[in-house]
Amino acid sequence: MSECGILKKPHEQKLNEALARFGLESFRAGQQEVIDILLSGRSALAVFPTGGGKSLCYQLPALLLDGVTLVISPLIALMKDQVDVLRGRGIEAARLDSSLSGQEVADVWHGLQSGGIKLLYVAPERLANVNFRERLKAVQIAMLAVDEAHCISEWGHNFRPDYLKLADFAKELRAVRVLALTATATPKVSGDICRCFGISQDEHVQLSFRRDNLAIKVTPCAACDRDRLLLDRIKSGEGVTVVYVTLQLTAERVATFLAANGVNAKAYHAGLRDAYRAEVQDEFMSGELAVVVATIAFGMGIDKADIRSVYHYNLPKSIENYVQETGRAGRDGGQSSCELLACLDDRIVLENFIYGDTPTATAVSGILDSLLRQGEEFDVSHYELSTIYDIRPLVVATIMTYLELRGIITATAPFYNVYRIEFLRDEDALLAGYDAPRRSLLKRIFAAGKRGRRWLILPIAEVAGRIGEEADEVRRVIRHLEEAGDILARLSGLRQGYRLLDTAGDVGELAQEFQEFFARREQQDIARLNKVVEFAAEANCRARVILEYFGELPGGDCGQCDVCGGDEVAGELPGSVPGEITADEIKAVHDLAAERHTALTSPRQIARFLCGLRSPATSRARLTRHDCFGLLEHLPFREVLACAQSMNLG
Repeated sequence: MSECGILKKPHEQKLNEALARFGLESFRAGQQEVIDILLSGRSALAVFPTGGGKSLCYQLPALLLDGVTLVISPLIALMKDQVDVLRGRGIEAARLDSSLSGQEVADVWHGLQSGGIKLLYVAPERLANVNFRERLKAVQIAMLAVDEAHCISEWGHNFRPDYLKLADFAKELRAVRVLALTATATPKVSGDICRCFGISQDEHVQLSFRRDNLAIKVTPCAACDRDRLLLDRIKSGEGVTVVYVTLQLTAERVATFLAANGVNAKAYHAGLRDAYRAEVQDEFMSGELAVVVATIAFGMGIDKADIRSVYHYNLPKSIENYVQETGRAGRDGGQSSCELLACLDDRIVLENFIYGDTPTATAVSGILDSLLRQGEEFDVSHYELSTIYDIRPLVVATIMTYLELRGIITATAPFYNVYRIEFLRDEDALLAGYDAPRRSLLKRIFAAGKRGRRWLILPIAEVAGRIGEEADEVRRVIRHLEEAGDILARLSGLRQGYRLLDTAGDVGELAQEFQEFFARREQQDIARLNKVVEFAAEANCRARVILEYFGELPGGDCGQCDVCGGDEVAGELPGSVPGEITADEIKAVHDLAAERHTALTSPRQIARFLCGLRSPATSRARLTRHDCFGLLEHLPFREVLACAQSMNLG
């Protein structure tokens, strides 16, 4: 190998030996092409369908390159699963995330510095930490692998602002090559990814989205008929099944209905306790559980090859989501079925979620004015900003990221403002082990905290002010105690540090730019949902429609979807007609406005509330228990907003 870790002409034997470490005898389609590009020192984009073997494209070359492969992955659970699998194969891999103890973090850094670790998994947010990047500069980065790379594009279906900074970070860390990976990228999104990372067209490897073993079917049905239809389908079918729904309550209700009718089914969603959710996943993976009724929280990293059926009980929010979710069926190559129970009633719920995410113009102006008046060095809590201005956390993160990309602010280092500590040995014995000056400092820190039955709560800024020490010194002392095994520490109150670089901008113009951006995102998401409705009513081969959506030449009809099979096409999906707002509802809305809740001061906030959409401010004020919460959830958001505006509410 050369000094920069480029394998000029990788010998077939080396590839075969590396392949054998993964328990494989041959490559799948596209894998060796991507690996050859990377081993030649170039970057690549791999657009492989779900189950296409994307992970091997960076895991295998990581073994043959000098240095560490840094893997950007969006979910802690997914990182943990992949690291566990790699370690089980004797491959040195690690992750850095918030679930690790201080000692575990120290062990990872030792492994990086000694060269023992070949793959390091981190979330994109961690790279935003300047201290983390500075430490990482002492490590040779052979490759940056970016999973779910479609998140980098504002045209993507799952935009995440922290992904926008990855291209700059790759240059800063002198990563020799970048591998961008995704299962769902339209030509426009692929173009964005390639442009950001400097990937040429020759280095864009895309596999066909055609899955000949999947029989796609759409069954138009009224909402009241779905339970019985789903039950009949599951009872008449065989094998492992996943049922996707939109809402957590729907997952619980449908799973209960199926179980009451003799089906071995359980719900899975983000609102369940972590331990129970893990139990459901383990039962499903082991074959103990036949049916999972899940929100989209289920599926990322689920490597189960024998899923025979995927049902969409509700409309998916985009074609990208639909393809990702149906793609989890039949990964063993066996014949599998994917059926969408299509009802137009779902459109109102999905549209309302989209409209509910858009912030008010007042909120955007307020947050910008606040941030740009903070001074040269400042720190903020994204959670507090979210609550104060009633903007969802993702929207706050988007604003902060774009301010960074525009050169108005730069992120420094995040820190936790509150420590909860539990003594692992007698407090007096702990203190006796230190010299007089350190013992005095520890006593003052402990005395300044708030004692509970088990935990000593230390608000760092408050404690530092009371004892006359720097906050960083208090943090160092607590970290030392934790590393020595004297205490157990729990962190909360995350704050992000920033430096103001440019104060010359006009806040009004900046706010207008952001409003236009969020309005554009809103319309893009509505357009994606419209594509789903069009797909459900489509009179052409469904596989052909999907392939064309992703910019692929179909090459003929699939011959096995419901359209190709001659089934009758709906033309227009069934759905109930939304009623008008009643006099009693109008009176209830007026009474709500008269209560003058500080979390409901604009027509948009009131419309969100009436449509049953939680927001940071209403959740904090516990208004979701109010009788009017969700009062008009059966109506389209735009109608409710127009009503609130016409009634001069807010």
